[in-house]
Amino acid sequence: MGSFFSTPYRLYKTFNPPYVPPLPSSKPVRFGVLGAAAIAPIAFISPAKNHAEAVVLAVAARDKGRAEVFAKKYGIPKAYGGKDGYQDMLNDPEIDAVYNPLPNGLHFEWTMKALAAGKHVLLEKPSADTADETRQMYEYAEKKGLVLLEAFHYRFHPAIQRVKAILDSGELGAIKGLEARLAIPRGAMKDDDIRFDLSLGGGALMDMGCYTMNCIRYLSGANPTSVIHASAEQHVPSSNDASLRTAAVNVDRSTTATFAIPAPSGSSDITATIFCDLSMPPTFGVIPKMPQVSAKVVCEGGEVELYNFPLPTLYHSLTVRKRGAGGRVEKRVEKVYTFGSGSGSEGATPKGEVWWTTYRYQLEAFIDKLKGRTPQTWLDKEDAVSNIEWIEKVYKETGLGSRPKSTYVPGALS
Repeated sequence: MGSFFSTPYRLYKTFNPPYVPPLPSSKPVRFGVLGAAAIAPIAFISPAKNHAEAVVLAVAARDKGRAEVFAKKYGIPKAYGGKDGYQDMLNDPEIDAVYNPLPNGLHFEWTMKALAAGKHVLLEKPSADTADETRQMYEYAEKKGLVLLEAFHYRFHPAIQRVKAILDSGELGAIKGLEARLAIPRGAMKDDDIRFDLSLGGGALMDMGCYTMNCIRYLSGANPTSVIHASAEQHVPSSNDASLRTAAVNVDRSTTATFAIPAPSGSSDITATIFCDLSMPPTFGVIPKMPQVSAKVVCEGGEVELYNFPLPTLYHSLTVRKRGAGGRVEKRVEKVYTFGSGSGSEGATPKGEVWWTTYRYQLEAFIDKLKGRTPQTWLDKEDAVSNIEWIEKVYKETGLGSRPKSTYVPGALS
């Protein structure tokens, strides 16, 4: 009965988190948001209002009117807009840190400019269009003594960490293979979506695929050694609009890739596969496909699968199948919403509520880092660089090539 009532309670609190006033004893981190992006409210603004050491002070947009409407809707005191709106916000001395949810192709330029202005940066994934740009951003952040975090929010949730803990415990034996899938049915995104624009760093592998790539690397505990096979279906706009068709050239609607990953024991390589699709065609042309949102690891003694690893707070199931004596399979299903005994927590003292989203856990870690505390989980420069590096290798294998490098050239970096 408790579960019957806990689910609606969790979902209600997820979408209506309580406002937490700033702590008088601790100066809050004052954030600015680059762009009035659709992802910003759930990924950052809502979590920030629930954190006692975070304040969303400003938002900037290319259109001043849009910035003002956005600011009013979400209770943000300052709105910057116009041709120089982004830079004007970065120049605001009251801003301590920036959340950057701009299109992928703008990540490098505006993260570098934010760092140049002395701001810490929470950067939406993928970090940039190329590994070289990602490396430059992190090296500059290190030089400036600033914090830069690529926002792979799912990594901060106890559900995926529980999967990792099960694998690391040896309960299921050595890993033999992995698979991560993220795909949504056709119709969820329109042809003019930024994900279908090459100039903005579009493509299924950049969007959903960056999660699957990160997931197989995290759960296996290693980077691939080679791309065994990769293929892609290019996006073809449903309309004959010339601008949409031009934007979509070399943009993957879906990508499948298989990798060799070194086994910890030094035995034969592990095989890992990723699949991502921004617009799965309907079955028989009429039946919409169900979203695919799972990560599965097959081991010598069984397997573990996490359904809905990107957004586990809404719903997830962690299924373990363990082969016992006589080949009998023992199955158990876990639900993990908070850290605690057996949760596989990493690092510092666990925190959290059952309704905390992946984004709320992520913000907790980011604030802890800025405040000089040890975050429960952290993703470093090597993780960020490796992830986009292997994405680029997949794009090379499919023949679509890396996403265009930013035309922005930083000046003399102080």
